[in-house]
Amino acid sequence: MIETNNIGLVLEGGGMRGVFTCGVLDYFMDNNINFPYVIGVSAGACNGLSFISKQRGRAKFSNIDLLAKYKYIGLKHYIKKGNIMDFDLLFHEFPDNIIPYDYESYFASPSRFEMVTSNCLTGQAEYYEEKGNKERVIDIVKASSSLPILCPVTYVDDIPMLDGGICDSIPIERAIRQGYTKNVIVLTRNKGYRKESKDIKVPSFIYRKYPAMRQALSNRNSLYNGQLDLVDKLEEEGKVFVIRPQKPILVDRIEKDVDKLTDLYEQGYDCGKFIYDMSL
Repeated sequence: MIETNNIGLVLEGGGMRGVFTCGVLDYFMDNNINFPYVIGVSAGACNGLSFISKQRGRAKFSNIDLLAKYKYIGLKHYIKKGNIMDFDLLFHEFPDNIIPYDYESYFASPSRFEMVTSNCLTGQAEYYEEKGNKERVIDIVKASSSLPILCPVTYVDDIPMLDGGICDSIPIERAIRQGYTKNVIVLTRNKGYRKESKDIKVPSFIYRKYPAMRQALSNRNSLYNGQLDLVDKLEEEGKVFVIRPQKPILVDRIEKDVDKLTDLYEQGYDCGKFIYDMSL
């Protein structure tokens, strides 16, 4: 086993681009690489759950094999339920019946695991740990994965939430505040990627009840680019080890092409091998 001691693991989201992270984490599990603290956002939260429960291959199977079989992403779901993804299938049928989630192993894991959501009322990130209540685990990961506009608002403890990536896409600062001054960060974009610098004005009819969320969405581009700048700085200083795709990503956030997803997963697995080259 590779000892990571007081090193944290930070998992970016990115929708279906998260299959890159699936590959990285499967490599970690194949080589018994563990971390005392893991924090995940959106797809990173979903992948992190399977990593903490040590269900090697589960995330890949959910994101690629079951997508091909059940086609759980698409306009038909949005028209029928107001959600671009079939959340009933993803967060209930899958973990309960089709590819059962090992809650016992998750709850028993000595590793801390935080999932990031965005609070619609405050426009701020929320960080949740849950190691006892199955239903609350699902509420949190569902909220963390609820893409703005494409998915409905989801509730955690009766508080309206959306995708954690709106307010904290790369929660490296949270990991540092929790005492993990050295971290491995898994990104789902290649080095040098930046969003358009101009922020987007969100119309008032979108999330009318949640003005703070509209503001958070308007500021998202600059916030994300600032986080990428921080990651680059910490990487140069040797304070973080970054695992990222080595070339521009061709996979869309709601990608349905299984071949593209499989290729990205394999890229992630190969990039995960670089963990052996780092000095922990």
